[in-house]
Amino acid sequence: MAESMKGLSRTCRCAELSEQNIGQTVTVMGWVQKQRNKGSIVFVDLRDRSGVIQLIYEEDACGAENFAKAARMRAEFVVAAVGVVRRRDGAVNTNLATGAIEVHVRETRILSESETPPFHIAEGINTREELRLKYRSLDLRRPDMQRRIILRSKIIQYMREFMSAEGFLEIETPILCKSTPEGARDYLVPSRVHPGNFYALPQSPQLFKQLLMCAGYDRYFQIAKCFRDEDLRADRQPEFTQADMELSFVDVEDVLDVNERLIQYVCKKAIGEEVQLPLPRMRWIDAMNDYGSDKPDTRFGMKLKDLSDLTAGCGFGVFAEAASKPGCSVRAINVKGQAGMARKKIDALTDMAKGNGAKGLPYLALKEDGSIKCSFAKFMKEEELQAICERMGAEKGDLLFFAADKNGIVWNVLGALRLRLGEELGLIDHTKFNFLWVVEFPLLEWSEEESRFVAMHHPFTMPMEEDWHLIDSDPGAVRAKAYDIVLNGVELGGGSVRIHQNDIQEKMFSVIGLTQEEAQEKFGFLLTAFKYGVPPHAGLAYGVDRFVMLLTGADSIRDVMAFPKNKDAVDLMSEAPNVVDDKQLEELSIAIVRPAEE
Repeated sequence: MAESMKGLSRTCRCAELSEQNIGQTVTVMGWVQKQRNKGSIVFVDLRDRSGVIQLIYEEDACGAENFAKAARMRAEFVVAAVGVVRRRDGAVNTNLATGAIEVHVRETRILSESETPPFHIAEGINTREELRLKYRSLDLRRPDMQRRIILRSKIIQYMREFMSAEGFLEIETPILCKSTPEGARDYLVPSRVHPGNFYALPQSPQLFKQLLMCAGYDRYFQIAKCFRDEDLRADRQPEFTQADMELSFVDVEDVLDVNERLIQYVCKKAIGEEVQLPLPRMRWIDAMNDYGSDKPDTRFGMKLKDLSDLTAGCGFGVFAEAASKPGCSVRAINVKGQAGMARKKIDALTDMAKGNGAKGLPYLALKEDGSIKCSFAKFMKEEELQAICERMGAEKGDLLFFAADKNGIVWNVLGALRLRLGEELGLIDHTKFNFLWVVEFPLLEWSEEESRFVAMHHPFTMPMEEDWHLIDSDPGAVRAKAYDIVLNGVELGGGSVRIHQNDIQEKMFSVIGLTQEEAQEKFGFLLTAFKYGVPPHAGLAYGVDRFVMLLTGADSIRDVMAFPKNKDAVDLMSEAPNVVDDKQLEELSIAIVRPAEE
């Protein structure tokens, strides 16, 4: 039966004890990790968020009643223990921070009993994620989960410390707001008092933080909840957390400077990592050409190389056609020492390439005897193959993979292939923290689906002054004052300098096909504020979940969020989303229309 803790007060957490406490009487409380009954003595490992301490129950010392309680303790019982800290009689447990000491119990209370848990509460368990998410409160007891959640709290605390010291004001922005086009689908909230009308949950605080700059607050910061109704993956959730900021009277260099120092401060305080400044920078076009990605993982090489000039007019039609078309290219990567790769493996990589848009995956193996094994050899001359090998720096034993198509497809195929091979071949040093700025993004990108240019970031992004004259003749060549911060091939955050001149803003709307009336309808409250004196301003937002995931070495942001959704956007623990009763729907003037097949 559960007992009250009346009259007891915890003096410390379990792992806060050390040899300095030997001889002291302490009161600890927590969960039973395991119990070992040796007949005349009972050992109990007690766990709380700080760690584990070993409790010793000896019947002569603690009395028959307390000894009986210890004998019936089971895993996950919640207990309180009062006792004296002593040096361990037996061998020191070097795996525990408290491995040199133990608590000899004088009094104990069972505060709560536990049924047998659905899985073992321990570090590094190999339990299905679905089961862990269903019993999330149990999963969160595990030491590795607790370390991540605790570090997350500290990272946010360090961000706040730094931003406050830099003169930023923490200001909250609305959760219920107007639906505006920001790239992903909105989560909509029906209004009861305005039937047929909806709020949207914010995809980001973008417009509100720009309004704060218009309002003169100069430097804004917020740990903001954001919501996007989009397909999920390991580093994406329907609701997530941003560390969001905006600054007035600044340009690109000012924003990069304060954020480099923020990263340096947080990494030093949170994990003891010394980040050297300034951080390296890479132009967007160089990132795409060299790595096939706008978030390149620079922990290993295997860069893409352009072979278009060597393959123009060659006998292999796939290469020749791509090499001669504007916006297309022939590129390759060199996988060192893999000329003997099994055909089954190459077929698997070919399937992956097709999944990324390729029609196939041509390859060339330079064998140890100097001969060439090539999937397209019969279409090309010997000297053409030799020129390709020379351009690629191929040596005996190397394997080349090729892509030939539109640049976007080529980058996508070889970029994904490079990452997969880097991981599978052990080329990535997972102890490294390679931060990188990617800068000079295109302002616009062509949408095949809509047959028009769209903003690569958002329509309030400032173009680079030296490119603005191209906006009519070659809109795709205009670069933006936009920047992303990348860590180990993951985009941590991004931002831009914002447009604050009316003529540039109107032209930007025009280029992306927005009439003045449409712009006013979608963004009217921001444009109205811009009529009354808007300062030059810029900002950036970090994905806090991704940042914590990378600093803790977790595989998914689900492992650094307390209560995440699964890959289908379902909370398996609370069973959200779920149905609501008819009365609630009626109050909101909502009727459910089922698909015909249901």
